[in-house]
Amino acid sequence: MLLFLVIPLIMSSCIQKKQQREVKQYTIEQFMDNISIFGSSFSSEEEKVLFTSNESGIYNAYEVSVEGGDPKQLTKREETTRALSYFPNDKRIILMSDKGGNELYHIYVRQENGNIKDITPYEKARSSFLGWAHDRESFFFASNKRDPRYMDYYEVPLRTMEAKRIYKNTEGYNLGAISNDTKWLAFSKTITSTNNNMYLYNRESKEMKLLSKHEGEATYYPVDFTADNKFLYYRTDKNSEFDYLSKMNLETGASEKIYEADWDVMYVSHSYNKKYRVIGINRDAQTVVKVFNMETGKEVNFPDFENKNVTSVNISESEDLMAFYVSGSKSPGNLYVYNFNTGDYNKLTNTLNPDINTKDLVEEEVVHYESFDGMEIPA
Repeated sequence: MLLFLVIPLIMSSCIQKKQQREVKQYTIEQFMDNISIFGSSFSSEEEKVLFTSNESGIYNAYEVSVEGGDPKQLTKREETTRALSYFPNDKRIILMSDKGGNELYHIYVRQENGNIKDITPYEKARSSFLGWAHDRESFFFASNKRDPRYMDYYEVPLRTMEAKRIYKNTEGYNLGAISNDTKWLAFSKTITSTNNNMYLYNRESKEMKLLSKHEGEATYYPVDFTADNKFLYYRTDKNSEFDYLSKMNLETGASEKIYEADWDVMYVSHSYNKKYRVIGINRDAQTVVKVFNMETGKEVNFPDFENKNVTSVNISESEDLMAFYVSGSKSPGNLYVYNFNTGDYNKLTNTLNPDINTKDLVEEEVVHYESFDGMEIPA
């Protein structure tokens, strides 16, 4: 009887060994051949998406159809070049690049004929693009050309392309939001890593007003203004373990909590006409993105990518399309476009080295370990 029991066990063991697949080993060079991409901007017709890629060996500007297909390389610079944005009404492109890795970034414009011009040619100074005015007649940037310690803030009207300083920064304010009418600038100012203040600046009266009078330690980060310019959205951890979203009445100073979670609200953004709100939450060492329709108050049925990270959400000006990135332990980040009207989405890039089989890779797992005070830390 014992013999009959042993034979099936041996046969079962042999079958299991045959079913086990041999895992291929890869070199570090093969993993380094994965393509790295980031950023997104919709063209004025919303037919293409601009992004940055190192497919050529050096980061340069690329574009791809919202329907997918082979990306097209737009710049072939020998310096690392970041693609930031299409112009609102034509095919010009805003770029950013330093020289030889000196981190003194300049802002460039790629003309429709491919010529590239440095529009912030300030020696020993760095500049950063801040975005477009709501009327799309100008854009904003920051530069420390006046004082290496501080970033001043500038506006560039498209009709002249001549920069005009809108705020001389002598105290280390950080710009967080600009109102639709460009009258108001919302700043934060760091005190410590766990304590700061929030301010409102009136461009007409030149008045700077403290918005976050508080005792103890709390952080405040302005996010956006409402369309009527009467309220300011901001992130704060006042009286809370985690950051949450609040809204302040700029006339009365009264605030109300808008959204909170059991984790930090990492970032908040709104679409062009405020139809959608995007909230990024740092949940258990993973980024969770939620999109809300502000007209209905309901959450958008965003695609489920299981345990993958969804990041860098960007909604088109028409509010019909949304670009975003998806990455995981078995795949580097890829660019997607989602259609709000149909609920369909397209994967626009494939950044994994084709020599690598994802079946050979291991799915990540969030684990927790106990700190000295008993708190569980995700990793």
